[in-house]
Parts: sequence; structure tokens; C-alpha cells
Amino acid sequence: MTYRQTAQTMKTNSKLLPLLLLLLIGYGCSNTKYLPEGDMLYVGGEVTVQDSTLAKKQRKTMEKEMEALLRPRPNRSFLGLKFKLYMYNIAGEPTKDSGFRHWLRNKVGEPPVLFSQVDLDYNADVIQNYAENKGYYKARTSADSVSKNRRSKAMYTLSPGRQYTIRKVIFPDSTASPLDSVINRTKRRSLLRKGEPYDLGVIKDERDRIDQRLKNQGYFYFNPDYLLVRVDSTVGNYQVDLRVIVKPETPEKARQVYTINNIVIYPNYSLKNGQDSIQYPEGSVTYYKDFKIIDSARTFRPIIYDRTLFFHKGDIYNRRDHNLSLNRLVNLGTFKFVKNEFYPSDSVKNGLDAYYYFTPMPKKSLRFEILGKTNSANYNGSEANVNWMHRNAFKGAEQLTATVFGGLEVQVSGQNKGYNIYRVGGETSLIWPRFISPIHIADSSAYVPRTKATISYEYQKRIKLYALNSFRAQFGYLWKDNRHSEHQLNVGDINYVNPANVTREYLDMAYGNDTLEPNVALQRVIEKQLIFGPTYSYTFTNTMEKRRKHTFYYKGSLDLAGNLTGLIMGADAKGGDPKTLLNVQFSQFVKMEHDFRHYLKLGEGSSLASRVNIGVGMPWGNSTALPYLRQFFIGGTNSIRAFRARSIGPGSYDFRNEEGYSENSFLPDQSGDIKLELNTEYRAQLYNFIHGAVFVDAGNIWLWNEDPARPGAQISDKFLSELAVGTGVGLRLDLDFLVLRLDVAFPVRKPWREEGNRWVFDEIDFSTKTWRRENIVYNLAIGYPF
Repeated sequence: MTYRQTAQTMKTNSKLLPLLLLLLIGYGCSNTKYLPEGDMLYVGGEVTVQDSTLAKKQRKTMEKEMEALLRPRPNRSFLGLKFKLYMYNIAGEPTKDSGFRHWLRNKVGEPPVLFSQVDLDYNADVIQNYAENKGYYKARTSADSVSKNRRSKAMYTLSPGRQYTIRKVIFPDSTASPLDSVINRTKRRSLLRKGEPYDLGVIKDERDRIDQRLKNQGYFYFNPDYLLVRVDSTVGNYQVDLRVIVKPETPEKARQVYTINNIVIYPNYSLKNGQDSIQYPEGSVTYYKDFKIIDSARTFRPIIYDRTLFFHKGDIYNRRDHNLSLNRLVNLGTFKFVKNEFYPSDSVKNGLDAYYYFTPMPKKSLRFEILGKTNSANYNGSEANVNWMHRNAFKGAEQLTATVFGGLEVQVSGQNKGYNIYRVGGETSLIWPRFISPIHIADSSAYVPRTKATISYEYQKRIKLYALNSFRAQFGYLWKDNRHSEHQLNVGDINYVNPANVTREYLDMAYGNDTLEPNVALQRVIEKQLIFGPTYSYTFTNTMEKRRKHTFYYKGSLDLAGNLTGLIMGADAKGGDPKTLLNVQFSQFVKMEHDFRHYLKLGEGSSLASRVNIGVGMPWGNSTALPYLRQFFIGGTNSIRAFRARSIGPGSYDFRNEEGYSENSFLPDQSGDIKLELNTEYRAQLYNFIHGAVFVDAGNIWLWNEDPARPGAQISDKFLSELAVGTGVGLRLDLDFLVLRLDVAFPVRKPWREEGNRWVFDEIDFSTKTWRRENIVYNLAIGYPF
């Protein structure tokens, strides 16, 4: 843009600015002219903490927490504009209880929050109570308001004074009673500590902590309300003594330790019929170890209860075992409803009879799905899946699943138009809710460990190019340590790929002809591939904890293919001595991938999401490069969104420089042995379920060994200078159960250019049709990119 154009643009904007200001003023006034006579619009409350001894950060935290307690809340606003109130006002009073005006006023809009609804004294008392509960016993609170243009704001001032701290914590005498003795033994992990500020919230947490410890020691009928923490603030010097006691009125049964007596299981409890479904027809009762099972249909083999339930007859009641048992039962995936009740035993003193009621899911199910998909390579298509499941295949809660699928991807416009992709195939899997292993593996997790066996086949046809037959068999284990971490170990993972119907056009591109040079990367796509070996992955996440400011996701995977076999056979592909099995050269490599994501909560409805993805595959022994199925790709809707899917790299290699390339040439997928990807994205809620994003993506792939057909593709110490970078904006419709996403991106760094000329900021020109066609990429997808 020239100086003259810039000046002209500024001049035009300066003319529009007063008009925009007038519109905003008119918008604001329109929200007050509809108010009742003599009343004002309440625009919020503000709390000021006046204390020079408190750190600024501590004062701000207190003010923010107290402002959240003020009632009522003002009308919601976006960018300072109360849009919902504006909709309420312009809709006017509806003449009927339906129609557009009624919908606009009552569904989209919200009524004004009036200052007459604000009780200043009540809010001042709330602030005073907050301060005292935090140990500021000598706090003083005042309330006032300021008004302008029929808008009023409540102003509260708190002078907290000095905060009281804990001088001493006294627990019950360990010799007074068995209950007092157990409580006394919990003091080592007490939340109440000498020198810490007095805080009523911490005292409540301490009562819950002690109660949890007691529940795990058999005190079934105890609860936190039976505990009292007496506070003595007369000890002086702004200190308090805390004494933990059991209330005298605590009932006797809450002071007793209870044990498990009878364990009764109803595996076919009906939610519809309730207690009427609990019947004892002849032959319906089965005794297995400590369990009494009432199931005339013999729906499940009794051994699953022994593997799932942690309680046994004579055990002291333990809340942890109670919850673990319920979690495991739900985690089986067989029951849609699990209910547990305890009743005092008639035959054993301080005994509990445990009753378990299970409502099974339908034993068999059939699901049909039709999916639509699109990607940044201009491929659009659909896929149909038919899934059949048996949730109790061998009466041990085994899940047997069979799936058949078929799909089509078509490029309507672009260089690969006509090279459509067809996919058909099927998969059968069997999951056992236990470890099947010659080695005994102890398990005490709340989550049921699983053994999984899978067999699958897929036929993929790329029109005018080739077809691939892919067979895969896996056997392995899945288990979770807790709700944050999960493991998957496949002790056997075999993948065999056999090409078919390779066309002359593709053979010319791969092996060369009079006008084309051979392309090793394309040759590998149609080679027979035999990959076998163990794989392992570990996943950790705490993103489900919405209250955390920082949350994380990490997934690491390890793939060891053909290593032991290659060592035994002495394979050396580089030295010209590759080995084969079943007349196929098997792959030998070590591959690792690490996907780390961080989510920073910036405020209500806004966050910063970042991702680092690093992958390294090292071919050796019987391989000089990773097999095509295990190579890395980059670019596309969930990767670097400013570039077509699988079009970046490897390294600084540019397929456009290939001899014979034209705008009508087929664009092959680019793959590599090493991958680095960096993403960061600012996300903000614009309105209700509409969210926006601004993002920057960077990354590339590289080869481990040199490929003469792809110059610049090998990894080197200059790899950071070969990163592709793109940026853009996004719009998302977050419907809770579904997220629809549109991202618009463009490149700012192109790694295939010569060094020193890879940044392209000076070439960005949204007004030019040619630039837009060559650089802007639209990504329509389901779900967030990471």
C-alpha cells in the first residue's frame, strides 16, 4: 500500500469515527430511556480494600472474590455493550405469549437490573462476613453509590485490619475413646497449621478430611457435622487457638466401627419396575465365595463380581473400597445403572449388609452412522459405518464388536481433481475386562484393566493411481492408574500392506520415464510393507478439571518394529543385505512421538491453548526409511492450517521444482521421518455458543537419511530455519455435544524458498484475487484442532 493510499484510508476512517461514536452513544442511551420513572440502571458493584499492609496482589484477589458475592448481578455486556438488554428494549411489550417479539424479548433479551433492587446493607454484611471468615475480626465495611446519566454503581469499602493467625491446634486426647484416638492420629496431615491465617473455609475442609479418614476406618455412620472446631480468639496478639472435638450429642452408632456381613447382588434390577424386580424364583439364588447372587437367568459368570468388588465378608467398611467398587462396575461398560445400599445387619453386631443392584445395558446393539468430512486439500466426502456390539459375549462382560465401513473422498476443484479415494473395510475386536497374561498382574485401580484383540482389513482405491490392501492384527492391554493417566501396550502389532492395480501414470511418476525422474517417496507408497513389533502409549490429562487455571494434556508413544528379528537375522539394508519374511522385506525402526498441550485460562470464556508435537522415527538395520504407513505428515485442518493437508516439506524440498510439474499435476502427500509442530491459539467466547480464535501455527517434517530425489529434505542443524509458519482466525459453534469449526489461514513463512527470503509479510495483499487464491486456506472441521 502506498503512502497516498494510507493517508486516504486514514482520512476516510476519521470521517467514520464521529458517526461510530454517535451510534455508540445512541445505543447506550436507548438502554436507559425505557427505565421506570425515578429508577436507575444498575451497572455493577465495586469493592475497594483499604489496607497498606497487604500486598497489591492480595488486595486485588480479595476485591475480586468479594465482588463475585455481590447481588444482584448487572446486565451482561460484550465489549462494554449490553446487547441482551438492548434486544429486550427494542422488542417492546409483546401482545401475546408467542411469536418473534416474545422470543426476542424473553429468549434473546434480558430485563434491566434496576438500582432499586440493590440492598447496599445486605451486600455490606456479606463483605463483612467474608472478611471475618478469612480471619479479619476487626474489619470495618461501608457502602455508597455513584450515579450518572441514570446509571448507578454500588461502591463498597473494606478496612480489614490485621488478620488473625493460628497459634495452636489441639486434637482430641488419644486415650479418651477409640474414635478420639483415630481422630488424633490424623493430625499429622492436618490442614490447620501453626502460623497459618485463620480461614473458615480451611476449617470446613479439615472436617471433611477427618470424616474421610474415619470413613476409611469403618465409621460408616459418622459425618462432618459431628465435628466441632472451637475458636479461642482471646489468647492475644491477633492469634487464635483451635480445638477439634467430637460433639457430645454425636449418636452412638456414629462412634462405632462397622464390618461387612452379607453381600447380595441383583444383576438384573429393572429401573422401571423398581423393587418389584427383586424376586426370588426357585433356582434363582447362587452362592459364590462371599456373594449371594440372585439371577435366575445366570446372566453373568460370578467370577466378574469377585474381580470387580473390593468388599468381602468380614472386611471393615472402607469408603475408598466402596467407591472403587462402584467405579469399576460402571467402568465395565455393561451396566447402564449401578446402585448400592447398606443396611444394619440383623445377625451381626455392628455389621452391614451390602446390596448391589445392576441394570444391564441391552446385550446386543446395532448402530449405523453416516459422516461428512472435508479437509484443506479440497477433498470432500462421506463415510458410512455399521457397528454391531455384544456386551456380554461369554458371560464375563466381554465386549465383541464388528464394524464394516465404506467411504468416498472427492476433490471437486484443485490439482487432484479426478484422483478420488474410495475406502471399504471391516474390523472385529474382542475386549476382556481383565488382564489375560501368563504373568499375574496385580490390580487395585478404580478402573477395570482390559485385554484387547483386534483384526482389521481395509481396501483403499485411489482412482487413476493405485489400490492398497491393508491387514492388521493387534493384541494388547489397556489400563488406567487414575482418571488422569492411561496406558496402552500392544505386545503384538502386525501390519501387512499389499498394493494392487497400480496404473501406468503412477508408475511413471514413481519410477520415471522420458520426461520424469524417479521419485523414491512415491515408490515406497506402492511397496509391500510388513511391520510387526510392540507399541506403547501413555496419556496424561487434567483438562477435565475446569477450575484449574493451568491444565495439561500429554501423550507419548513408542513403536518398536522388527528390531529383535533384524538383530537375529543380521539385517543391513544400507549395506545391501536386506532380509525378508514371507518374501517381503520387513521394516525395522524405532519411532517416538510426544504431544504436549497446555491450556491457560485467562478469564471467563477466554483461554490460550498451545501445543508442541515432536516425532522422531529412526530407521536402521533392515530399513533406510520409515515405511509409508508410519511416516509423519504435516499441514491441514488439525495441523498447520495455512497449508494444504500433507503438503509441507520435507525440509526445504519443493515438489513444484520437479521436472514435468504443472498446475494440473498430481500432488503427492509429503512424508518424513522427523516432525516438529508448534501451535498457539487464543480462544474467546463472543456470544453464548459462538466462539472466536486467533492462531499461529509452525512446523515441518524431515528425512533421517538423504534422498537424492528430494533435495533439502534431510534433517540438518538448520532445521529451525526451515519451519513453515501460518496464521489466521477462526469461528466456532460450540454446542457442548458438537463443535463446528471454520478456520481461515494464510502462510507468512514458506520453507521451500531460498534462505533469507522465506518470510512473506511484504507480499500479503488481501485485495488481490490472485494472492487470495494462492494463499488463503479454508478449513471446515468438527472439534477443536487440539
